[in-house]
Amino acid sequence: MFKRFGRSVFNAFIAAGALSVLVSTAQADDLLAARLGALLGQERAAIQQVPDARLAALTAVPPASARNIPTAPEVITYDNAFLASQPIATGGEQWNCLAEALYFEARGESARGLFAVGEVILNRVDSARFPNTLCGVINQGTGRQFACQFTYTCDGAAEVIHEQAAWNRVGKVARLLMDGAPRDLTSGATFYHTRAVNPRWASVFDRTASIGAHYFYRQS
Repeated sequence: MFKRFGRSVFNAFIAAGALSVLVSTAQADDLLAARLGALLGQERAAIQQVPDARLAALTAVPPASARNIPTAPEVITYDNAFLASQPIATGGEQWNCLAEALYFEARGESARGLFAVGEVILNRVDSARFPNTLCGVINQGTGRQFACQFTYTCDGAAEVIHEQAAWNRVGKVARLLMDGAPRDLTSGATFYHTRAVNPRWASVFDRTASIGAHYFYRQS
């Protein structure tokens, strides 16, 4: 009888304790909710003091270009009409390096030829065999005769932009490539040369394309 009575008291005690814990937890939750509500109320009051124009500026989503998100059109047409339809391009140091390379290396090429030369430069950036920036790739070996990778950087001639229309054109190609235009013209080529020359490596590397005045190659 005593054992049965004692067990009943013990169970009642445990139940009371559990109820006390539940009550305490509920009170804590209510207190936390009240404090969060007060904080949110203070923030809401502070936001209401901010002028609408300022608030709009603070909450506006930056354009894709400012967030470094590729924004090239889904379909690229390799012709002059397509390039003419694109806005005048601008950019920072890397864009300028690529635009200069296209201007001095291939400004007389068709739109397809410009994109192909640009592909080679970006393919090099992606390759562990070359520097990992556009400017690094383009200026590799600059200043050393016969050691530079792009002739215009070590031919001794001043690099001056004389043809504004051609500059605008190559600038658009550079912008499109940097913004994620597909690179499917040269099958991953990392070398090219004009038809007027025949470098030693041309007989070793795999030729992947012939576009305009250039042959394109992929290093095995």
